[in-house]
Amino acid sequence: MSPLAPQPPRRVAVIGGARVPFARSDGPYATASNQEMLTAALDALVERHGLQGPGAVGEFVAGAVLKHSRDFNLARETVLGSALDPRTPAYDIQQACGTGLQAVIAAANKIALGQTESAIAGGADTASDAPLGVNDRLRRILLEARRAKTTGGRLKALAKVRPGHLVPDIPRNAEPRTGLSMGEHAAVTARAWGISREEQDALAATSHQRLAAAYERGLFQDLVVPFRGLARDQNLRPGSTVEKLAALAPVFGLDAPDPTMTAGNSTPLTDGAATVLLASEEWAEARGVEPLAYLTAYETAAVDFVGGDVAGGEDGLLMAPAYAVPRMLERAGLGTGDFDLVEIHEAFASQVLATLAAWEKRGLDPVDRARLNVAGSSLATGHPFAATGARIVATLATLLAERDGPGRGLISVCAAGGQGVTAILERT
Repeated sequence: MSPLAPQPPRRVAVIGGARVPFARSDGPYATASNQEMLTAALDALVERHGLQGPGAVGEFVAGAVLKHSRDFNLARETVLGSALDPRTPAYDIQQACGTGLQAVIAAANKIALGQTESAIAGGADTASDAPLGVNDRLRRILLEARRAKTTGGRLKALAKVRPGHLVPDIPRNAEPRTGLSMGEHAAVTARAWGISREEQDALAATSHQRLAAAYERGLFQDLVVPFRGLARDQNLRPGSTVEKLAALAPVFGLDAPDPTMTAGNSTPLTDGAATVLLASEEWAEARGVEPLAYLTAYETAAVDFVGGDVAGGEDGLLMAPAYAVPRMLERAGLGTGDFDLVEIHEAFASQVLATLAAWEKRGLDPVDRARLNVAGSSLATGHPFAATGARIVATLATLLAERDGPGRGLISVCAAGGQGVTAILERT
């Protein structure tokens, strides 16, 4: 018997998305777990797209960055607590801030290869309910006591406990290899690329103004579901202006002259969850559903932010999309001018501006700012780490669908660990 001829990959359709409003940490969602938020987002998607029946969805893939030990099987436990068929397979994925988009890519690959007809991808994160670890010195003593063969041996080990050992280990927004926070890394990059305070504040103000306008015109009517008293992203400040942001004191890069990064042009710690429904064209046609857009390309990259050219800006912690996007566009035979919309995750205003400058340095045409983050982005919505990618995919697909005619959108997400995840959405 001759082997089967390989089949070309199928197109992957973005059908819809759902998320809870994003909230500032220690606010309305202070007691909400990753699973609770992710379940709320998933249930909203199931209800809006009639996915309650057996086998309605082939798979669920999601993740979180800040996870308790109880979240070891987060995606599967979310399915079991949701309106989705409990026989739906699920698994976790994690790539820092790229988790949500990487979950979309993982689900899309199975659809493209014909391994499943539909899948839901997403992510959740809570900075409020962050896991507290046992002090490492205490952990070692407890393990020593557990290994002891006698009661005396256990008591001898436990006698080593001191008051200082009872202080818990609290997760830090810092890179293990450098000890620097993401904001401090971004400040180094901002200086390397000469990003001004005025540019950052202008981009941040625009993000808030555009998100507010998007809410007012009903863009998020089918994307955002009320949760715990919130109907809109809590971080949104519709009245943001460059003048108001200019009054804020810098919070990062204080070890160098003229620091430029403030709480206003940086994303706050945020709680939230987002999901997105993907499917084959055949699945959509059988249900009489018109896809919002199609996921047509994706690319990941990483930089050496420890030993590379960090001071020069080339290998800054959040600069991997500066390499991923040019590679992806070359493979697709496209340039930045071929995109109607560009979505760059706004971890920091300085990082967005540095990425734009790096693309130009690598030969790409300048991005038309009128096409950049037209409905606002993370500076206004907030940034629950693992949820951001799914938020961006669903929002961009919706923006493309409301256009009169074909369109193409670019997604760029930077991530901790010096990584980047990028993708292209198209509507034909």
